[in-house]
Amino acid sequence: MFSKFKSATTSAPPQNPYDNNPITQYFEIGKQVACAGPELIWKIHEGYRKTDGKECSIFVFEKRTAEKLHKPKRKETVTEILRASVKQLERFRHPKILQIMHTVEESSETLSFATEPVIASLANILAYQEAGGTITGPPSTGASGQHCPNSVATNRPAHAKEYTFLDIELKYGILQITEALSFLHYSGQVIHKNVCPSSILITKKGTWKLAGFEFTERTNETDATDPVPCQPWSTRASKLVQPNLDYMAPEIQINSSCSILSDMFSLGMVICAIFNHGRSLIQSGNSTSTYLKQMELLDEAVHNILPRIPIPLQEATTRLLKKSPGARPTAQLLTLIKYFSDPAVQALQFLDVINMKDPTQKTHYYRSTLREVLPFIPRKLWWQHIWPNLQQEMRADEVLAAVLQPALTLVQESSNSEYEAIILPTFKTVFVAPKSIQATVALLENLHIILEKTPRDDIRTEVLPLLFNALESTTIQVQSAALVAVTNVYDYLDDITIKKLVLPKLKSVFEKNQSDLKIMGNVLQCVERTLDKLDKSQIIDEVLPLLLEVRLTDPDIVVRVVNIYRIMLCDKKYGLTVNIMATKVMPTLLPQTVNPSLNLEQFMILLEVLQEMLDQIDRQQRNKLKLDNLSLPSPDRHRPLRHQFSSDNMNAQQFNIPNLRIDQRKTSSAEDMARKNSTGTRRGSGALGSWWFGGSPSSPDSNFLRVVNAFPNRRLSDNTLMTPKIRIAPSCASSPGGTPGGGLPIRRHSSIGPQERRGSNINLSPPTGGSMPNTSSSVPFLLSSSMQSIRSRRTSTVLSSGPLGSGSGLLQQLGSGMSTVQSTVVKQSSKISNLKPLELLSYAPASRNTSATSSFQRSFQKSQKKAIKNLRKSFKL
Repeated sequence: MFSKFKSATTSAPPQNPYDNNPITQYFEIGKQVACAGPELIWKIHEGYRKTDGKECSIFVFEKRTAEKLHKPKRKETVTEILRASVKQLERFRHPKILQIMHTVEESSETLSFATEPVIASLANILAYQEAGGTITGPPSTGASGQHCPNSVATNRPAHAKEYTFLDIELKYGILQITEALSFLHYSGQVIHKNVCPSSILITKKGTWKLAGFEFTERTNETDATDPVPCQPWSTRASKLVQPNLDYMAPEIQINSSCSILSDMFSLGMVICAIFNHGRSLIQSGNSTSTYLKQMELLDEAVHNILPRIPIPLQEATTRLLKKSPGARPTAQLLTLIKYFSDPAVQALQFLDVINMKDPTQKTHYYRSTLREVLPFIPRKLWWQHIWPNLQQEMRADEVLAAVLQPALTLVQESSNSEYEAIILPTFKTVFVAPKSIQATVALLENLHIILEKTPRDDIRTEVLPLLFNALESTTIQVQSAALVAVTNVYDYLDDITIKKLVLPKLKSVFEKNQSDLKIMGNVLQCVERTLDKLDKSQIIDEVLPLLLEVRLTDPDIVVRVVNIYRIMLCDKKYGLTVNIMATKVMPTLLPQTVNPSLNLEQFMILLEVLQEMLDQIDRQQRNKLKLDNLSLPSPDRHRPLRHQFSSDNMNAQQFNIPNLRIDQRKTSSAEDMARKNSTGTRRGSGALGSWWFGGSPSSPDSNFLRVVNAFPNRRLSDNTLMTPKIRIAPSCASSPGGTPGGGLPIRRHSSIGPQERRGSNINLSPPTGGSMPNTSSSVPFLLSSSMQSIRSRRTSTVLSSGPLGSGSGLLQQLGSGMSTVQSTVVKQSSKISNLKPLELLSYAPASRNTSATSSFQRSFQKSQKKAIKNLRKSFKL
């Protein structure tokens, strides 16, 4: 027993029949995943090419299979048919026909060839669902003629594939097979003659490809629709060397003739099998008699299956399954039906033939067509059909920029797991590979979309180097896109990266492109975005000098700079002090307030920031000055304020007051002294009167001293020529300062106490020592004793007596009939107001009004001359 066990363990493992096939020199063969061909004779294995690692599928036919199914002499016949089918498949190069990667290789035991990677044949998928698999969407059935309803489970193929078709996949798949037949019929001039599920392969991209060229026939050279003779299906021959009877056109079996319309009948049978739970409408069991019987009932079977077929496809299916070939549509006509007029289907169809298009067509398709239809294509096809094509196109630099547009859309819509497993490996090679300017710009502009899905470790090692290299680029487009990218990926950059890498590169870009407004705008936008992550010292030493060097010519640049200053004003951590604002920032911004290029909104933004700066300067300086002011002594502290609000600093404009009313003022000390002298009082007080009217007083100062003694509360300025008090008449309430019955406001002189507040109205005579300015035209005072007679004639105007000792000189305001004289007198008074007291004596009114000829005027002038004459005599002038 031990020897038996030893011999069993030491025996050589069974040799793999594929090892002897020459194809193993070029490809690695993996496990079997599907089967196809007549009676599913071809075994499909996974594989990849050794030279470049490209994925593929390896089709293998084991010759011993034919030996088991048939007589040994027929083995060579089956091998020859299969070998010829591969040669035919290799001959026809079309996107809808299965692509051959390596021609057929033969050994003593096997036939083998390599194709593009496939998932399964349509027969495998329909067989799985027919055998009781989960059916979602359209029903499915077995593909082999040996399958019948009573023996579904027992006859299920070993490699039935679980696969669920979407509606768009079925629509697109049927269209692909139709186009493949159209190519064969009109370009290849070949009749396929075996269109069935086992001849249709589903690739890993999700596309349907036509294969199975074992039984092809040449078409009629004159008309492809004309029949050509062919062999009918016979029980005397092997099933491996005959087409599938369940999908064969009736004219082949009945009339032994075929045409391109025979393939259209077979296509109609495939469509019905797809929508009929996968079962063919004819299930003959490889019996010709059963086939003929079921063919007679075909019209009824088609009628029953129509409700399961999409409405736009029902009419075409009915016509395809007509027994008469002439009633069937050709492949060219079938592609034009409404069922296939779907933008998503058309986009997928163009993608299949993209390799046959020039770069201009490719660019337009990727930038526009594909991006527009992506939302209408199921996600399943994104990764199965679209992404493999995009992945292949990314290797071509001439269309990389266009391919990145739909690729970035897939990145944005993908989940994190899908991105990391499917997209990121390809993008890593794109990041490091040399790229065109347009491709680099496309990546930089969408860098935030990539970083959103990329893991943190890959961001530092794969993505950010692309950004930093772009900032150092000499191409303006790349630099501008890199600056935009910095703004977009701000959240993914840490403080150290911004301080040590981003900011120095921004300064370098700024220094090299100060004349480029677009670059300047992007640099300022980056500075504004990254301001929060910079230190105060960096802002003062690096950011502020950069801002001060910006040429403020373009309105957009002005607004960006102003916005940065606005951010810096919000917090002291940015280091914008009042000294910097007053000495550096505001001098650069103030000229822009008159920039004609600014619109109203931009001007208001600028003005608001300037006003905010002024407010900050005002608050700080005001607080500082208040603290300094508190340290001064108390009187000095209030002196500036008292001077500021003193009435002496108030300026009043000159104006003429209409409707004046002149009241008699209080008797002055000079007048009292004159009365005493006139009545012969004692002490030499009468000298004032004699002095005034030509006397010779011993000393004018002594007279003034005597007045001071008599009136201790009187000011020295009151001993000079006094001005009359004039109030606005109550009838003129609208005059400036006038109130009915209230008179003019009282002015307080700074040299008297608060208890001595006398009415000081607007002077109408020359000032003689007071500080109140003359604010209106005045009437010259009259000094004459003869004027006493005029008092009895006045009606409403009262003239105050002058400050003279003798005589009660009155100033009469002229009435309405003497307006001309009044204007003349007013002009004279304005001249007198500028004279000194002694110069008054030499002043003589020179105005004459010849138009006023009344006796009153003549007496008025005569009295005035007399008074002036007496004054001159008194001063001996």
